[in-house]
Amino acid sequence: MIQIDALPAFSDNYIWLLQDTAKRRCAVVDPGDAGPVVAWLAANPGWVLEDILVTHHHHDHVGGVDRLKQLTGARVSGPANEPIPARDVALADGDQVTVLGVTFQVMAVPGHTLGHIALYSGQPSPPLLFSGDTLFAAGCGRMFEGTAQQMQPSLQRLAALPGETEVYCTHEYTLSNLRFAKAVEPDNPHVLQRFAHVSQLRAENRITLPSTIALERLTNPFLRTSETSVKQKADEWKGHSNDTHVAVFAALRSWKDTF
Repeated sequence: MIQIDALPAFSDNYIWLLQDTAKRRCAVVDPGDAGPVVAWLAANPGWVLEDILVTHHHHDHVGGVDRLKQLTGARVSGPANEPIPARDVALADGDQVTVLGVTFQVMAVPGHTLGHIALYSGQPSPPLLFSGDTLFAAGCGRMFEGTAQQMQPSLQRLAALPGETEVYCTHEYTLSNLRFAKAVEPDNPHVLQRFAHVSQLRAENRITLPSTIALERLTNPFLRTSETSVKQKADEWKGHSNDTHVAVFAALRSWKDTF
């Protein structure tokens, strides 16, 4: 059984720290800054950093990889189609990677970046998903490199995972994402309830993650393009009918970009 904790980085990033407490070995996901990881290792002597997992090449996800590799010799695994520093294992869609005894399935989820991957494991209970900047709590990443035709199916692929799957994304964007979700679905009781809960958590400076796939299906507008009320809001924003899920998604994303 592994324990997962968040190491805050920059203004709103989380580096996920996976710990095998029995064997005092650990792994990190998307270490944009080596500092928080080095500090944790210094405060927990005897622990060994064995693995570094990367979802995509943006600096706030890989900035600490080189230093951590030099300090610990940890194995670096990341997307095959992106420039990942010090990468030892190139991961492509359908591959598997085992970390701390947990085997993750590699899922290609292009859109935010072209080679972006997510890591899913159905082994633990509940299952785990490291979604990088593709799926956020109540939102999704901007399309810096990809298209709506790539991003929308990527999100639906993640939405199809078991509902109890815990979603570990890498930014504390939940409250701002829920403000947008309220604009899209002002009468959605699940959105309103989640907004109240997350507002309380943030007022106490507490983390809002992990989410779950089930909660995302109920409250994340980018996963709800088949809902009539969501389509109507997208049509209002664009001033014309959006006749496919991809078009509805693209309309929502363009709205969120200026929200």
